[in-house]
Amino acid sequence: MNKTAKNILGATAIVLLSSGVAGLTTYKMVQSGQPEYSSFYEAFPQNPNVRLAAFDAVNAQPVDLTQAAESSVNAVVHIKSTQLSKTQTVRRAPDIFDFFFGDGGRGQERQIQTQPRVGFGSGVIISKDGYIVTNNHVIEGADEISVKLNDNREFVGRIIGTDPATDLALVKIEGDNFPTLPIGDSDNLKVGEWVLAVGNPFNLTSTVTAGIVSAKARTLGVYNGGIESFIQTDAPINQGNSGGALVNVKGELIGINSVLSSPTGAFAGYGFAIPTSIMAKVVADLKQYGTVQRALLGIKGSSLSNDRYINEQVSEELKKKAQELGVVEGVLVAEIVDGGSAAGADIKVDDVITGIDGKTVRNMADLQEALARHRPGDKVKVKLVRDKKERTVEVTLKNEQGTTKVVKSAGMEILGAAFKELTDDQKKQLNLSYGLQVTGVSSGKMSDAGIRKGFIIQKVNGRQINKESDMEEVFREAMKSPDQVLFISGIFPSGKRANFAVDLSNE
Repeated sequence: MNKTAKNILGATAIVLLSSGVAGLTTYKMVQSGQPEYSSFYEAFPQNPNVRLAAFDAVNAQPVDLTQAAESSVNAVVHIKSTQLSKTQTVRRAPDIFDFFFGDGGRGQERQIQTQPRVGFGSGVIISKDGYIVTNNHVIEGADEISVKLNDNREFVGRIIGTDPATDLALVKIEGDNFPTLPIGDSDNLKVGEWVLAVGNPFNLTSTVTAGIVSAKARTLGVYNGGIESFIQTDAPINQGNSGGALVNVKGELIGINSVLSSPTGAFAGYGFAIPTSIMAKVVADLKQYGTVQRALLGIKGSSLSNDRYINEQVSEELKKKAQELGVVEGVLVAEIVDGGSAAGADIKVDDVITGIDGKTVRNMADLQEALARHRPGDKVKVKLVRDKKERTVEVTLKNEQGTTKVVKSAGMEILGAAFKELTDDQKKQLNLSYGLQVTGVSSGKMSDAGIRKGFIIQKVNGRQINKESDMEEVFREAMKSPDQVLFISGIFPSGKRANFAVDLSNE
């Protein structure tokens, strides 16, 4: 056998041997039940309960926003609020001569004339007889309000009521057959749904922008303890959009644009609107009572999940508590307020509130939104988790005073008194460093308490009073308290000191 034949036989033997090994290996794999490869779905098992979006490629049409925009611009108004020039008393910083020759280092006072201030915003007509909802910060402190419609008609606006806690206000213009926007249900709004923002950004009237709902029940901490459960949208919102409309594709009002979150002061991605679930009840109260009938659950607590930003970490203590209770979302009850709604129901510290009247409560924003649609006296079903067990508790809601009575709108006029700040001469003569003098008393709460003209108020409910705004602040706080009383201490020009208790209740 020559050399070539030997090489051919050797190669053939190697091929046959390799085939035999490969066949044996394949046989062994098949016998052992192991496939040669796995598909994507075999390697990554899918959840069979995933629901796909409905889509018909044949009949698919782009979203038509023209009708919603056309009806919206006619019902959204331009609001101009003006604060008139005022005389104010200011105190300059003391210098060294004031310590030796002046008034003890307090600095001298002088009168200044402030310049008029003008602000612009938007509003939404919600009734054909001229009721307009807007933001409280649009008309706050205004002496004059001018309302301009899309057809260039102008009206004088009158404030019906305001609610700083939700940043909402109700304004009235006189007339009839005004264009309106139908009120939609913000609860039915879905993330990803198309919306329009309608308003007057940068004083440009009748401006419409479009975007989607980016999130719901968002808190930002901008209302200093107020009620926040914003709709977040990427429809461009800028200065001047405040009080304007957030509208769905049907042309229904589903929010009042209120907050711009931006490091520059101009649109940088997201705006925030007050949902109609809160707005509708607030403005109805303002029209009927002049003030909001706010129902409180009577608890202090914390969200078990982040309310706002991803870098806002939930404390380790809360995380541990959540693990112990077997829940990941809800509001943990940290304290029961004496005399409040929860105190009269089966709600305890360390309970986790997860729902109210069938509405899921994931965080404090959800809880605030659910309560904001109720009035004192309403009975609600509170779903909670205690000791890893779910239970439902019926709660009768109460107001800030711990009652179910209707709270009437009351201003300083119920005191029946006029005030003025003490002059430097009066302070020197009476050896006083602060105080507010009663310059007149008519029939009212102060007269009933025995306070007479000339009395100098120094402290009210333990707080020093220097000017009328101090008195107004203490008055508002007292009206919200369960006692509704002003404990006033001061002095008459004769030097006689006196104390009075002014009952603010309607009874």
